[in-house]
Amino acid sequence: MLSTRGSAADPGTGGTARATTTAPHPPATTSHPLRAAIVGGGPGGLYTATLLKRLDPARQVTVWERNAPDDTFGFGVVLSDETLGGIEHADPAVYAALQADFVRWDDIHIVHRGTRQTSGGHGFAALGRHRLLEILHERCHALGVELRFRTKAPDPVRLAEEYDLVVAADGVHSTTREAHREVFRPTLTGHRCRYVWLAADFAFDAFRFEIAETEHGVMQLHGYPYAADASTVIVEMREEVWRAAGFDELGEAESTARCAKIFADALGGRPLRSNKSAWTTFRTVVNERWSHGNTVLVGDAAHTAHFSIGSGTKLAVEDALALAACLEEQPSLPEALAAYEAERRPVVASTQRAARASLEWFEDLSRYLGQPPRQFAFNLLTRSRRVTHENLRLRDARFTGSVEREFGCPPGTPPMFTPFRLRGLTLRNRVVVSPMDMYSATDGVPGDFHLVHLGARALGGAGLVMTEMVCVSEEGRITPGCAGLYTGRQAEAWKRITDFVHAQAPGTAIGVQLGHSGRKGSTRLMWEGMDEPLPDGNWPLVAASPLPYKPGGQIPRELSRAQLTDVREQFTAAAVRASRAGFDLLELHCAHGYLLSGFLSPLTNHRTDAYGGSLEKRLRFPLEVFDAVRAAWPQERPMTVRVSATDWAEGGTSAEDAVAVARAFAAHGADAVDVSTGQVVADERPEFGRSYQTPYADRIRHEAGVPVIAVGAISSWDDVNSLILAGRTDLCALARPHLYDPHWTLHAAAEQGCEGPGVEWPAPYRAGSRRPVTGRTDVPKPRLTLRGPRQDV
Repeated sequence: MLSTRGSAADPGTGGTARATTTAPHPPATTSHPLRAAIVGGGPGGLYTATLLKRLDPARQVTVWERNAPDDTFGFGVVLSDETLGGIEHADPAVYAALQADFVRWDDIHIVHRGTRQTSGGHGFAALGRHRLLEILHERCHALGVELRFRTKAPDPVRLAEEYDLVVAADGVHSTTREAHREVFRPTLTGHRCRYVWLAADFAFDAFRFEIAETEHGVMQLHGYPYAADASTVIVEMREEVWRAAGFDELGEAESTARCAKIFADALGGRPLRSNKSAWTTFRTVVNERWSHGNTVLVGDAAHTAHFSIGSGTKLAVEDALALAACLEEQPSLPEALAAYEAERRPVVASTQRAARASLEWFEDLSRYLGQPPRQFAFNLLTRSRRVTHENLRLRDARFTGSVEREFGCPPGTPPMFTPFRLRGLTLRNRVVVSPMDMYSATDGVPGDFHLVHLGARALGGAGLVMTEMVCVSEEGRITPGCAGLYTGRQAEAWKRITDFVHAQAPGTAIGVQLGHSGRKGSTRLMWEGMDEPLPDGNWPLVAASPLPYKPGGQIPRELSRAQLTDVREQFTAAAVRASRAGFDLLELHCAHGYLLSGFLSPLTNHRTDAYGGSLEKRLRFPLEVFDAVRAAWPQERPMTVRVSATDWAEGGTSAEDAVAVARAFAAHGADAVDVSTGQVVADERPEFGRSYQTPYADRIRHEAGVPVIAVGAISSWDDVNSLILAGRTDLCALARPHLYDPHWTLHAAAEQGCEGPGVEWPAPYRAGSRRPVTGRTDVPKPRLTLRGPRQDV
């Protein structure tokens, strides 16, 4: 739970080691450096030193630590079973010493508004940071590593000249990294909460999260035991709450006493103690490169992950293990450092995404305070998206079952198979086949391909199947292959499809998404060159402002007042045809940089009339279209709107703008908001990752008070259950999973053993409602493993 901060403690060192003078030494050309310099005596640096020395006893390894041996910051450290397994394999002596001091527990307590929810089966192991450093110091001494305390490391350039390998383990504020800033290109991002590390002289009986709603705002306690008589306590709150409570004016002792008073119930009235404990803000560190010549970054110098997922020391130790292994495996130092980064970077990036999700959840904690107590606890436990519904069910079926009952799940029914009502339409489950452009229509007419494509997914069990973006005019197409609803022939073809769905897949609703390409039209089919102009036969484009989507692309005409009226009437006429074609739901496409989206974003709307400028004015035309379509669409049928909640570009739509947009559409009668992101400008920089768009849906749902559809890299039924049960979304739209498996929803039900009204296999398919039997792929496990005596230095 503690990020490495470059400290060291060893009562047996007896003070500062004697400095030695070394002549310049040319770096080794192999991946087995004979002279290694470690900058920073925290867990990451010390463990790297032990591994390097253990792998080659002849290797000279020196550690520089600017602090005294008995200086240490923070209190407890948590390591996972996975990390401990790596330590056991690499150095049994360190593992055995850690095992002797670890405190273990299984439960997490979440205390909020006078109620305590408990979830078990989590399996934590922690020990004191001071003891961890002692163990590593002792191991360094036993192996012959030279430890230099109270000694500033030499200049990084000089170190690189004199040593074969330089390991920068000098923390968040790494001087080694800063010396080569132009190469490592670090980014340090600050966040919105203040926190302080404290300790209590008793052991919590579980990992404890406690929420305090004070007159100044919300504060939270993170606490866990690290010894039989001691616990780490972290107190955290938003910056504005911290200032309002007066913590910015208190000294260390006063601040510590104040925290103890606020969380007196959690502490049983006991005091807290500090250890050079200062309030700080967390900084996320990301580097474009991790090595430069023979210098390499590890731990917090290379990356940081918020303490709420307990990964600072864990990541540093795992970096050390990987670096040592790559130095052994690769033929040269450059190859070893490249292999180390290639191995660790994806792992770290995934951890940082999870850590950021957790960090932001606590930053926005007040958003969830009104949730029912069990849902609040479930939401907290699954905040990083690494712990999921299924994972929690396996750890603690009792707790997960209580959350499901509070949510309203019938016995044996996962959250994704509960119904959801939108106006006069009740969806039998929470799964939506997301709109996916197929570019397979002829003259805008959907044909046999669309019948099979949409029909197959309707038979596949989803509650709602959406069409691709159906264009409201010929000039509003993206490509020549786009489907439309601007002729009667097109409407008849769509009715053929809706009739099939209603007759052959009863219980599945089918919705239509109406849109206009705007400046992103007149392009080739996706597989012939996405967003590339047609080689010939291009048609003129229109948009909010005369700005091409890509440099050198066609410049659209800015729509005049009269043309705005024409476009609005095209949407209205298409809605009438959609109603007659038998669609159950209509979605207005105001996302992804198409025409209506182009009015909403300040990056694409530069108008100076009543339809440009402030957000209120940028909303005007999309709302006019929405109102016209809503008036033409049958009142009992629901209508949704898809938005891009961020443009992923500087100066574009902000998260606050997205909430305001959602509120505006809801006030005009939108039954739900389909929350996507991006694709508005060509130079966007999206932050991809699992379920990466769901935080935007979560925010809109809670702040705008409107039902939402989450979309974006949601791929597993476990993710769907987690998002629904945590209250982050009402429906989940999945695209690529339904291309991979048209019967994705049916298979999700079969894999969970779910039967009932939320999912029903079509009669001709019922014989296949169980996973086919396959041959055994497992092998008998050995009954007995004989081991000889372990050899260790």
